[in-house]
Formats: sequence, C-alpha cells, structure tokens
Amino acid sequence: MRRRILLILFILGIVFVSTGCSASPNTPVDPSNGIWDKFFVYPLSVTLDFFAEVLFNNYGLSIIVTTILIRFLVLPLMITQIRSQKAMQALQPEVLALREKYKNDPKKAQEEMMKLYQKHNVNPLAGCLPLFIQMPILIAFYHAIMRSEHIAAQDFLWLHLGNPDPYYIFPILAAITTFLQMKMMNVNSVGNPQAAQQQKIMATVMPAMILFIGISLPSALGLYWVIGNIFTIVQTQMIKGTKEK
Repeated sequence: MRRRILLILFILGIVFVSTGCSASPNTPVDPSNGIWDKFFVYPLSVTLDFFAEVLFNNYGLSIIVTTILIRFLVLPLMITQIRSQKAMQALQPEVLALREKYKNDPKKAQEEMMKLYQKHNVNPLAGCLPLFIQMPILIAFYHAIMRSEHIAAQDFLWLHLGNPDPYYIFPILAAITTFLQMKMMNVNSVGNPQAAQQQKIMATVMPAMILFIGISLPSALGLYWVIGNIFTIVQTQMIKGTKEK
C-alpha cells in the first residue's frame, strides 16, 4: 500500500513540475510577487546569474555548477533516505513473516509491524520525508531556469537553452539516468513480489514521462535533469559502498 501511495505521489509531483514549468516562462522572477518567488525562486535565480558571470557569462556551465551545489546542500537528506531504505530492507524478512502469520488479520499484522519498527528504532516514513523536503527546492530551480530571459537567449554546446534539444539527446539521457537512479534506490523489494512489481512499474513510467516531457521543454531543463541524476547516481553508489565497507 505504501509503495502504491508513493507511486501516485511521484507521478503527481512530475505532473505538477511540468505544469508549473510550462506555465511560467512569461512571468519574470520578482521577489515582490510573494513568498514563493521571494524565498525560493529568486535566490536560485540570483545564484544562476552569479555563476554565469563568474563562468564567462555561460549559463550552461552555471546550470551545471548550481545543480551540483543544490545536490550537495540536500546530501544529508539523501543520506537519511538511503539509510532508512537499508534499515527497511534489513527488516524485510521479519515483515514478510508477520504478513504471512497474520494474513487473515490485517489489523493485527499492522500492529505487529509497528512494534517491530519501534523495537529497531525504524521509521517507515523516514525514507519519504526527504523527498517532500527536496521537492520545493527542485521545483523552484525549475522555475528559476524557465523564467530567466538570459538563459532562454543563450547557447550551450549544440543547444539553444530556451528551445528543446533538436536531437533529443538530453531528454534521452535524462530518461536513462532516471531509470538507473531509480534502480539503485529500489532496495526494499527483496522477497516482496508486490513491492517488486510496483517498483518495476515506477522504473518504467517515470523515465517514460521524463522523456515525453523533456522533448517539448527547453533544453536547459534537460541539462539540469541529466546533471542532477548523474550526481545522485554517483552519491548513492558512494554512500552504499561506504556503508557496506
């Protein structure tokens, strides 16, 4: 049930992001527009302008540097999320045993699982909270990119940052790296066919949505997606490797 809820929330989050991005290009970033612009979008817009000025007025490099900076800032949340997932994975055999033991009494099974989590000091929601905390930051960064006239007017590599990628390279890379990222993060399905099936659906639906959305959006967002995904893949592998050692 929890996985199904997360699946819905992930999809709604992507829909919300894509809707917000497509609706915002004609609205300049203005800190007087309200709390959202003042405390979320405007600081990121200023950061993009700052790094672009430092990096020879190159907004492509600015997007890369700012993306990495944001990922470093939310790194503690990612560590919490990964540790929570590993803890849940360790308890998976006992959870499955409780489900089997009380398969005719779902309420009792839920009570026993909560006792199990409390015994091992594990919070089943701890892996979800970092995601919800990160979402406003990531959505604000989308807006900062989409609503920047400077970014829309610049070129980077073969891209015109204000237009879609003419060769679909970055949307395809974004979809592939999203798939790899999700495969690395899905660690709780061992021995749980239902969870494994839900994760398989997510690993198919999310990259497909990213590809579909990325084809029509400005390539600046595709650049952001790819860099962010690569960073997450590398940091996840490093965190898991360090913990295993």
